[in-house]
Amino acid sequence: MTELVIADATGVARAAALLRAGALVAFGTETVYGLGADATDARAVAQVFAAKGRPHFNPLICHYPDADAAFAQVEPTAMARRLAASLWPGPLTLVLPRRADCPVALLTGAGLETLAVRVPAQASALALLRAVGRPVAAPSANRSGQVSPTTAQHVMDGLAGRIAAVLDSGPCAVGVESTVLDLSEARPLLLRPGGTTVEAIETLIGPIGHGNPPAAEPALASRSPGLLASHYAPDVSVRPDAEAVRGDEAVLAFGPPPPGAVVVFQLSASRDLTEAAANLFVGLRQLDTETARLGLAGIAVMPIPELGLGLAINDRLRRAGAPRG
Repeated sequence: MTELVIADATGVARAAALLRAGALVAFGTETVYGLGADATDARAVAQVFAAKGRPHFNPLICHYPDADAAFAQVEPTAMARRLAASLWPGPLTLVLPRRADCPVALLTGAGLETLAVRVPAQASALALLRAVGRPVAAPSANRSGQVSPTTAQHVMDGLAGRIAAVLDSGPCAVGVESTVLDLSEARPLLLRPGGTTVEAIETLIGPIGHGNPPAAEPALASRSPGLLASHYAPDVSVRPDAEAVRGDEAVLAFGPPPPGAVVVFQLSASRDLTEAAANLFVGLRQLDTETARLGLAGIAVMPIPELGLGLAINDRLRRAGAPRG
């Protein structure tokens, strides 16, 4: 059962407790309703992808109660501080480099060195974020490919029975997703138009670039939700659906590893897809380091079923293993 909770003090406290316990809670912002999870809990984030039926591990936006909280976990530029001072709280997401000590799970950011952050302009959302005391990852609270929800009933219509609760904050004032601006490179780049106008941004920081990274370039990372380019890829080759392991390969295991495996990272010994999704980017990074240290040629990945979160895991592994120019 999915609880429908009114966004008063009692409801906010209940929703915050559920989020801290690793459950999923949808909540209203000024843009659309987001499907919230503790961004530092990889297993909770994996459940977001499962609930949405999302076939790709795209970066998720992390929500914070204020700019100081956001900038404690990313490296803000002068432009970022200028935009935040004028446009936060508000429907603007900034993509910035993660700090080395950033506690956000790698799965939340799709394994990238950047993170998408914003401060929503909605009183109950800010109250919830303050009560949780952790960054909250929150893509739109709908099944993947469906229309974004702007009321609590929209969320219930699509996700009832799949998430713990919906915090009913009333209808969303803006009704379209936030604008996403990449500030991780020298020139600002608009990745997604949304609730903050380009004119408002350019008034503060000058002209910005438009467009998104081409999906055909495997080594180029997509830094924004909703863009399907390749994400973090190891330096060595990745061989999905490996029934056996070669002597020059490390193994990304799903269940008991094959005979001959020497260097192994276990995604899930019990073959649990949620656990495997939560461990995926950590495993790729760890084996990337180990293969370089030991002079191995690549990573063999045991077969993972093409169902549920397995679809997203295999999609990510195929992108990691794609030929690179």
